[in-house]
Amino acid sequence: MATNEERSRWVVHGERLIYDNRWIRLGLVDVEIPDGERFEHHAVHLDRAAIAVVVDEQHRVLMMWRHRFLFDRWGWELPGGLVDSGEDPMTTAAREVEEETGYRVKEIEHLVTYQPMAGMVDSEHNLFLARGAELVKEPSGEIEADLIEWVPMKEIPDMIARGDIWTSGTLVGLYAARDRLNGKRG
Repeated sequence: MATNEERSRWVVHGERLIYDNRWIRLGLVDVEIPDGERFEHHAVHLDRAAIAVVVDEQHRVLMMWRHRFLFDRWGWELPGGLVDSGEDPMTTAAREVEEETGYRVKEIEHLVTYQPMAGMVDSEHNLFLARGAELVKEPSGEIEADLIEWVPMKEIPDMIARGDIWTSGTLVGLYAARDRLNGKRG
C-alpha cells in the first residue's frame, strides 16, 4: 500500500535550461503529477545565500539600513550574501559580515537552513548566529548600506510591526536567533 507521500509525489522526468547567467538559472522541468498528467513547470535556481545574526554582549543585533531597488523600499537587514562555489556557507556568512559592516565575528554557529520560496524557486538560505564581533576595518566593496547599527533586540518586534524589517532572511534569522538565545532548540 502506498504512503501519503508516495501518492502525492511529483515525478521529475528531466529539466531543460532556458536561461543561465551568474545570478539566475531558469529551467523548464518535465513533471508528472500523481494523477498521471505530465507538463512543463518553470523552475528558478539561485545560488545559496548565507546570512548572519551578529549579537553582542548587550543583546544588540548588528543590522544594516538598505534600499532594495526592485521594491523601492528601505529596511533593516542582516549582513549576508551569496555562497561562492566550493565555499562553506559559514565561511561566507563570516566573510560577508566583515565585508559589509567592517566587523569580524568571534564565534559563529549554524541556526537554520530553509527555502524561502518553495514551489518554483530553489534559493537555499543558510542562517548563522554569531556571538560577539570586533570592528576591524571600514566596510569594503560596493556600498551595501546607508547605516550600520547595533539594534537592541527588545526593539526588533516593534521594527517588524512597523514594516522596517521585511525581508525573509532577516525575519527568519531574527526569530531563530531569539529562540536559540532563549534556550529553545528548533
